[in-house]
Amino acid sequence: MHKMPQIEIYTTRYCGYCQSAKALLARKGLAYSEIDVTGDHEGRIRMVERANGRMTVPQIFIGATHVGGFQELYALERAGRLDPLLASERAAATSAAGGLGS
Repeated sequence: MHKMPQIEIYTTRYCGYCQSAKALLARKGLAYSEIDVTGDHEGRIRMVERANGRMTVPQIFIGATHVGGFQELYALERAGRLDPLLASERAAATSAAGGLGS
């Protein structure tokens, strides 16, 4: 069994693009950690720092890769580049875990 890359998505309540991003990940059967920054000033600051200054939600991270928002995630999927990104991040996660589960 291969270790899945960690997927993190920063969201706020009532965010249509956040809902769309979560739905796309769910359709692909991918687990993710949601970090709701609604009213969380410190959480929003951490998100902006991780996202290189981007302040909009969602902000999506797959393993070490900052994907961006929903439009970037959707563009990767449409271009057939999301699955290869997941595979490369999965390989990096498995390697970082010392090859466990391979």
